[in-house]
Amino acid sequence: MGRGLNLLRGMDLTAARAHIGQHLDRMSAVYRRPLFDEWAVLSVGEQTHGVPAYSGPRPDVFRRSLQADTAPLRVMAAGRKFSSGDFEFAVDAIGTCYDALMMLGPTSYLVCNHTEKSLVEIRADPNWLKAQAIFFELGEKFRNDPLSG
Repeated sequence: MGRGLNLLRGMDLTAARAHIGQHLDRMSAVYRRPLFDEWAVLSVGEQTHGVPAYSGPRPDVFRRSLQADTAPLRVMAAGRKFSSGDFEFAVDAIGTCYDALMMLGPTSYLVCNHTEKSLVEIRADPNWLKAQAIFFELGEKFRNDPLSG
């Protein structure tokens, strides 16, 4: 009975952070160096608008640059309907612009970034395919148990 109730509520932020961290660590391990050195959970709901989680090297400037750094992802996602677990990569993201977007729940998204490399540079390494499979696994985790509001 407890499991059924959990499915109705969805995953909490603590569990989501743990899954994200574990999967990104696994991605870096198969990539053989840090892959995404920055990530954030963004909440876009009316009740929970903001950044409930951030990990990365720029905590002092992250919020100030968020609008500009998410621009390629917002352009790529404009007009598209995402479901929990769906993800996209912004191939044209450069510098500190975010490279990846994943819908975590009805009002929450994960954005991931390598603050010094573009996705074109990341994809040039053959280990990217192994790492991408782990990112897909993370998407399936949230498809089956979305982050609650």
